[in-house]
Amino acid sequence: MTIERYVRLFAGSFVLLSLALGAPGSPVLVSTHWLWFTAFVGANLLQSSLTGFCPLVNILQAVGVKRAAEVDP
Repeated sequence: MTIERYVRLFAGSFVLLSLALGAPGSPVLVSTHWLWFTAFVGANLLQSSLTGFCPLVNILQAVGVKRAAEVDP
């Protein structure tokens, strides 16, 4: 898998998990404060689209995951 796919996987998973833990109608509701984590993930995606900086990309590069352009088709 490539960095781009991991970023989408992590962001989507974190949003769904934090919504499950924070949405009032959820059967696994822990606290509505989990919705702040959803907002954090969204804000991070927004700033990443504007600046090109994403902490997860740096972590994935450090462990050796390749970008889509570096992988053979």
